[in-house]
Amino acid sequence: MFVKLLDAQDFAGGSFAMITIAMLGATVLLLAGTGWVSRRWKLALALAGVVTLISGLDYIGTANVWIETGQMTIIHRYVGWALTMPLQVVTLYFYARAVAHVPVGIFWRTLVAAIMMVLARYMGEANLMHPALGFLIALALWLYILGEAYFGAMSETMAASGSDTAHRGYFWLRLIMTIGWAVYPLCYFIATFSRNVGPADLIVTYNLADLVNEIAFGLIILAVGMRESAALKD
Repeated sequence: MFVKLLDAQDFAGGSFAMITIAMLGATVLLLAGTGWVSRRWKLALALAGVVTLISGLDYIGTANVWIETGQMTIIHRYVGWALTMPLQVVTLYFYARAVAHVPVGIFWRTLVAAIMMVLARYMGEANLMHPALGFLIALALWLYILGEAYFGAMSETMAASGSDTAHRGYFWLRLIMTIGWAVYPLCYFIATFSRNVGPADLIVTYNLADLVNEIAFGLIILAVGMRESAALKD
């Protein structure tokens, strides 16, 4: 498989090889890291490891599809996103929960919003609803999640509690969910309403976005958890 993936002319295939190896390697690091942090950080870090594990396994399957057909149907993308994006929202909640008492209602609201966001985007791209409507619904739900992260009770509770290290980590996690996640609706819009972008270009863009959005997300939690745990021992 990797001989074909690493063909010098197949940039999409090469990106699949890179991200598959990176995701599985990050999974090992993040799950091993649960033994390096104090108890309150273990759940958020384990969830980040589950995100990269799911993504890595999904990329093995999507890489095989690309090798065999030279095409990428949207269902293969959305199978992974339907799991990883809600899990990342849950991970952010438990990160905040490790610092302060965050109302459990935020957990359920943001989780449902994340699931519906991915579903709306899929239905629009699959023409199960009007593409523009799917885009707008998904955009509104993404903005709601960001609103909770920036202006809701989660943000207020974080601002009143925790260390500077935890606050910086929360800042970077939100930034990933803001700037990094912006790639998905942008590519959705281009793929749906423009005919000038080939599937290989979208594949490389999506793969690089997942690489940053999921691996960097987990590494931030690992770094914060290790620093906070070390501070407890000093």
